[in-house]
Formats: sequence, C-alpha cells, structure tokens
Amino acid sequence: MKKTKILILIGISVMVLLSGCIEEKIQNTQANKTYERIISTSPSNTEILFALGLEDKVIGVTTYCNYPEEAEEKEKIGGFSTVDIELIINSTPDLVLASSMMKDEDIKKLEGTGIEVVVIDPENIDEILENIELIGNLTGKEKEALNIAENLEKRINKVKENAENLKKKPKVMYVVWHEPLMSAGRKTFANDLIEIAGGENIYSDTEVQYPTISLESVIDRNPDIIITSMGHGDAKNLTYEYIMNEPRLKNVNAVKNGRVYGIDTDLTGRPGPRIIDGLERFAEWIQE
Repeated sequence: MKKTKILILIGISVMVLLSGCIEEKIQNTQANKTYERIISTSPSNTEILFALGLEDKVIGVTTYCNYPEEAEEKEKIGGFSTVDIELIINSTPDLVLASSMMKDEDIKKLEGTGIEVVVIDPENIDEILENIELIGNLTGKEKEALNIAENLEKRINKVKENAENLKKKPKVMYVVWHEPLMSAGRKTFANDLIEIAGGENIYSDTEVQYPTISLESVIDRNPDIIITSMGHGDAKNLTYEYIMNEPRLKNVNAVKNGRVYGIDTDLTGRPGPRIIDGLERFAEWIQE
C-alpha cells in the first residue's frame, strides 16, 4: 500500500490545495473500507482517537500513552521512538497512526504486510486542529472531529480576544529542563502558546527548538513570567524548585514578583486536544 503522510503547510492558499490532496488520498484509502483494528504510536494520536470515540477500535498504544486512563489498559507496542514492529505486525492492525518518530524502514515493513500507515506530523496549533479533522475523515468520524475542532477554535479565539486587551506583552520564558538549563525556542508548541496568549517568548529569536541557555542569559533577558515544565513521578517539581531556589535568579522579575509557574508537560508538548488546556493555563498567567 502507498504510504500516506499528512503534512499541512502554513498559508491559507497552500493549505486549501493540500487539504484537497489529502482528502483525495483518504478517500482512496477508505474506498469500501472501515478500520476496525487501529494502533497508535504516539500519545497525541491516542488522545485524538479516544476523543473521537474510537477507543473500542484501538488495539495498541505506546508506553507513553497515559491519557485518558483507559488508554493505559491497551496493549503496549513499545515506546514513543522504540516501537516493536514485529509486535505491531503480529497484532494484525488494519491502520497504524504513526508520528514522524517512526523510521522510514519500519513504515515500509508495515506497509509490506498490507497495513495502512498514516503519519501525523503537526508543527503548530493550526495544524493540530487540521489533523483532528483529517483523522476524523480517515476513520468515519467527520462530524465528531469537526465538533471538537470547532470547540477548540472557539476557545483559542477567546484567548486571543483577551490578549488584545493587554497594554503590554509580558516577557515569558518556558523552561523545559534545568540540568542543563533549556528553554523553548521559536519552533515549538510552547512558543505558539505564549504568543497566542499575548506574551513574548524571550527565546523566540533562536531557530533551535530547545536551546541550552545560561543563567546569565536569563538574567540579562529578565523575563516577567517563567513557566516550568513538570513531568511525572519524583522528578515532577525539580525544574520549578530549581528556578525558585537558584540564588542568582532572585532579582529576575518573574522570581521577584512571584510569577513562576509549573505546568504538566503533556499540556504543552502533545499535539492533541489537551494542548488548548495548556493554552488557557498560559493565558491565566500571562493575562492576569
């Protein structure tokens, strides 16, 4: 079978043309076919499938697919970037929703057995909404997908409207990790969330997604707000605590004025429906 790769290009005119091509591919793929056994190789795809009400058709997910809770009960087919291809083949799926982390040779191997593979690879918030609709079209859940996308878009627009009332854009830093100290650059979902909410990412001038930065740089750029990524387990609060307890940062505006916050990394890095929850959290802090 042909490999179907979904790539949404930025720009309205290009997006319209591309959408037509993708829809044609989906129609060709779906001809007289209903997918009954779906495997997801990324947490965001899993969340979209469950949001569309397709949980009964999902037969396998990764060890990182922890939302919703029901997803954890599904068979595990490996990690995010270390999926077990033989296990997938032996599970006899008729559709695999993959991410760009899956190797080309693995995709070809799956397709060689007759399994349909669709790669979902959004690069910004708009593309996330597009992909929700495209997955809905692919799986026969067009109405459900449209409803979800429209609801998410309404929430985004509300955040944008409130952002217009800000007299000044606060300078924001999103901290990914502290050893070494890493922030979010321009080509990240976190950057999109900051800008949509009305803030200015102090590291939007770098093309590196997650640049390693120095304390001196943070002090020099002096963010008004610092948002730290919070993971799971024992390491959950480490980055937040580092920022709060590092004496050299005590005079940075965000620390001095009590505007350091922590957020679940799944709400800022997973390109699925819950990323708008992350946007609304950012807006609470940036627009206060």
